[in-house]
Amino acid sequence: MPLIIPQALPAYQALEEENVFVMHGARAQAQDIRPLRILLVNLMPTKIATETQIARMLANSPLQVELSLLHMGTHESTHVSGAHLEAFYKTFAQIQDECFDGMIVTGAPVELMPFEEVDYWPELCAVFAYSNTHVYSTLHICWGAQAALYYHYGIPKRRLPKKLSGIFAHTVTRPKNPLVRGFDEEFYAPHSRNTEVCREAVATCGALRVLAESEEAGLHLLATDSGRRIFVFGHMEYDRDTLRLEYERDLAKGIHPDIPKHYFQHDDPTAPVRFCWRSHANLLFSNWLNYYVYQSTPYDLADLGGSALDALPLGAG
Repeated sequence: MPLIIPQALPAYQALEEENVFVMHGARAQAQDIRPLRILLVNLMPTKIATETQIARMLANSPLQVELSLLHMGTHESTHVSGAHLEAFYKTFAQIQDECFDGMIVTGAPVELMPFEEVDYWPELCAVFAYSNTHVYSTLHICWGAQAALYYHYGIPKRRLPKKLSGIFAHTVTRPKNPLVRGFDEEFYAPHSRNTEVCREAVATCGALRVLAESEEAGLHLLATDSGRRIFVFGHMEYDRDTLRLEYERDLAKGIHPDIPKHYFQHDDPTAPVRFCWRSHANLLFSNWLNYYVYQSTPYDLADLGGSALDALPLGAG
């Protein structure tokens, strides 16, 4: 929560320059409080596991968050019951006239397909277009990040020689950006993907900033200056055992996957997992909710508008 101090106090400017959440009294008194409305676009087949992981991240904040779940109405889900979808999920057609403070788009196991060949691609494009006018800030994860970069900026993905799986060290490249406030200079995050977005393509796009990357795993965290679009190529929401379950699933399919790097102690799949990313995962989601949703979104969501939002950058760093 914010620290409320007089704006004229020297500490106010010093803390503000450090991206510490400070608020002057007049702004605090004028605030109305309501729950933040977050929409989770869950593209994963393991919907219950994914929705639980994301909910856990969003719950690690003092802010009130109201989570709504969305699945693709043009895709038949086979790994979750229809009763679960009926009870807890909506389709885009059902929410397209609503507004949300924030939206999260998950990954999906369709990396090796061209985007246009994914059966729900037109519907997902409609969701991306909708985010420009009905959502204040959108956080895209893994394939969801690659798909959004392709839709919004025409940046393609490329296939890796083999699947990238494991826990990798990352370096913060723009430490003053609010999204990485409180991060160590080096931190760890899981990756699990067959494709990537190359840094050279991102560098040619003036709208994007690289916030964190890895020598082994490549790009990890991108954002626009306004914070309206955020892209995470890793899976910081993953639980301790998620990569192990993926590895065992691939073994059972006869895929002969490599052992996830730096994940098991001594790279031995019979040894315990090195669970070393949870604190930074919590921090990433808390920073997103705090700086790019709570502080910036209008109280009346009917005031959302694409051009007005893009004119309100928050701490490019």
